[in-house]
Amino acid sequence: MDAFTKLTGVVAPIDRINIDTDQIIPAVYLKSIERTGFEDALFSSWRYNFDGSDNPEFVLNKPAYKKANVLVVGPNFGCGSSREHAPWALRDYGIKCIISTSFADIFYNNCFKNGVLPLVLPPEQVKEIMEKAESDPGIELSIDLVGQRVWDESEEISIAFEIDAARKDALVNGLDDIGQTLRMVADIGDYEAKHGL
Repeated sequence: MDAFTKLTGVVAPIDRINIDTDQIIPAVYLKSIERTGFEDALFSSWRYNFDGSDNPEFVLNKPAYKKANVLVVGPNFGCGSSREHAPWALRDYGIKCIISTSFADIFYNNCFKNGVLPLVLPPEQVKEIMEKAESDPGIELSIDLVGQRVWDESEEISIAFEIDAARKDALVNGLDDIGQTLRMVADIGDYEAKHGL
């Protein structure tokens, strides 16, 4: 898993509540468990017309937002089924950080396990970022996970945030669950030797 320490990128606003995992990646794309290759599936029912052409009204198809790697979204993002394909699709598209007031628990956990930062901020701060991203298309935010701060180039937006220390450590060091376990391989070996395992 790639480490996440600091990111500067374009913010795309999706001002909808309760965006579920089937909207993030429809079930038709769940046939593969390869963990990669899902970038075209991301928001496909919104991104594409019935004939397969791009829907010009969808935010990620608009020129200013096409290269976005930060999303700002409404509350309860990632609700619905527990499919890990949702953070895979976001990551494969290039989304490295999602900013919201709240996330569904399983989706939130899956993001950390796949190198995507789900950043929880208070409603007034999410609203400020949403409004700025809508009124100034192409605006970039910087997210410093180590320093726990979000800001824009003008510093009109400057936000300190809290995050669980263990989750932060895992992302900063690029460790999924297996990587975190392997960190303790010496301790595991000592325990096994001590107990004759």
